[in-house]
Amino acid sequence: MMTDELRKILDFFNTIGINWKFQSLQKAGFLPGVQIENGCLRIAPEQLANPGDLLHEAGHIAIMPTASRHFLQDDVRISAGQGAAEEMAAIAWSWAALMALQLPPEFLFHPDGYKGSSAAYITAFCEQGGFGHPLLSWYGLCLPAGQADGYPKMQCWLRA
Repeated sequence: MMTDELRKILDFFNTIGINWKFQSLQKAGFLPGVQIENGCLRIAPEQLANPGDLLHEAGHIAIMPTASRHFLQDDVRISAGQGAAEEMAAIAWSWAALMALQLPPEFLFHPDGYKGSSAAYITAFCEQGGFGHPLLSWYGLCLPAGQADGYPKMQCWLRA
């Protein structure tokens, strides 16, 4: 089902250059209703349990260098060697996207996600500045947090 939030996210993806397409998903991925294939989000709206998951998966795509983005498949750890640092950067990116879209923290950090740590993540980002954003600065996506126009404001959304 196409909700206002889903439409808002897809419009955002179109604006920043995240490739996506609606497609039935025959096999289950990490998150219901969304998979990454060749650096593109495949979305099955009827299977999508939490539209905020799209922001997280888009974060994995956005932090990959342009030349390597097409290597991303459903399990980004295996397909692109993304580890804990990239996971934190994808979470920080998704928070910045959430702020740009003016959606509530629970939209991204919903109770069904983040291995039971959603409440802790909300606290970390709302009260303590979050984590992972130094990598976004290092990638050239934003200025450091605490600077004028610094994180969570992004200078660009996709890594070159």
